[in-house]
Amino acid sequence: MARPPPGPVTTATTTTATTEVLVIGGGYAGVMAANRLTQRADVSVTLINPRPDFVDRIRLHQLVGGSHDAVVEYGEVLAGRVRLVVDTVTRIDAAARRLNLASGGSLGYDHLIYAVGNGSAEPEVPGAAEFAYPIATLEEAQRLRPVVETAPASAPVTVVGAGPTGLETAAELAEEGRAVTLVCGGVLGPYLHPRGRRSVTGRLASLGVTVVDGPGTSVTAVTARSVRLADGRELPSDVTVWTAGFGVPDLARRSGLSTGGGGGALPSARDRVCVGLGPGRWSDVVGRMLSAGYRRLDAVGVVLDPGSPH
Repeated sequence: MARPPPGPVTTATTTTATTEVLVIGGGYAGVMAANRLTQRADVSVTLINPRPDFVDRIRLHQLVGGSHDAVVEYGEVLAGRVRLVVDTVTRIDAAARRLNLASGGSLGYDHLIYAVGNGSAEPEVPGAAEFAYPIATLEEAQRLRPVVETAPASAPVTVVGAGPTGLETAAELAEEGRAVTLVCGGVLGPYLHPRGRRSVTGRLASLGVTVVDGPGTSVTAVTARSVRLADGRELPSDVTVWTAGFGVPDLARRSGLSTGGGGGALPSARDRVCVGLGPGRWSDVVGRMLSAGYRRLDAVGVVLDPGSPH
């Protein structure tokens, strides 16, 4: 149960003001930032997230395969002093330093951490939105799970995208005995060192995954039973999993904050928004907040690698 926000700490001789910090988003970055901030006794931290449980996004492919549920209770990952509010932020009023919530309420803050993460981008390939299954979010993975579970064991499964999510999903489903084809749209794991790529290729081969890579392997259309490639090939596919690309929520744009082309928050002197480099840098970003005594920093955004789950 959510605890009420702490007020000023009063003693017989002194009153210590509490700085109110709100964190939007309860993924890896938001949880890490919130926990780090509790190191300050004069800081009250509230985390706002639309779900009551922490989503272990690096496990979503396992949820699809049936080997993990990909959720953890927040009590296991959040520090005791972090207050959890299960709600959705609909607008950030930066001038008033207040968040509007879907429930109709609002929350004021002294400082804001913007850690909304990413999700699936609307695919532009014809038929992909209708016939392919993205797995960037918990709900998407939960929707795909029964589709995979009820498909015949021999049904051809195609995974589109050779980033980390695509590789992990292809391997997971192949381990479950599925007939999996991985469509790379170019090089398999372009971010990998050649030796790492050879290792991954060998592992996929040992699992029976058919890898379609190289020129002409970008997907041009998806149907209910096939995937068409740029080189003219048409691959049979009863279940198509789409891992090619991620998008960001439009909260920053809707709130009038400075945004980039993809809709993510950008650094802005007007809005006093500082953008971090991703979950792996949160300890550095929050450390600078602590060192600065919060004098100049009002919001921290996170820009995620679009090829990696949040």
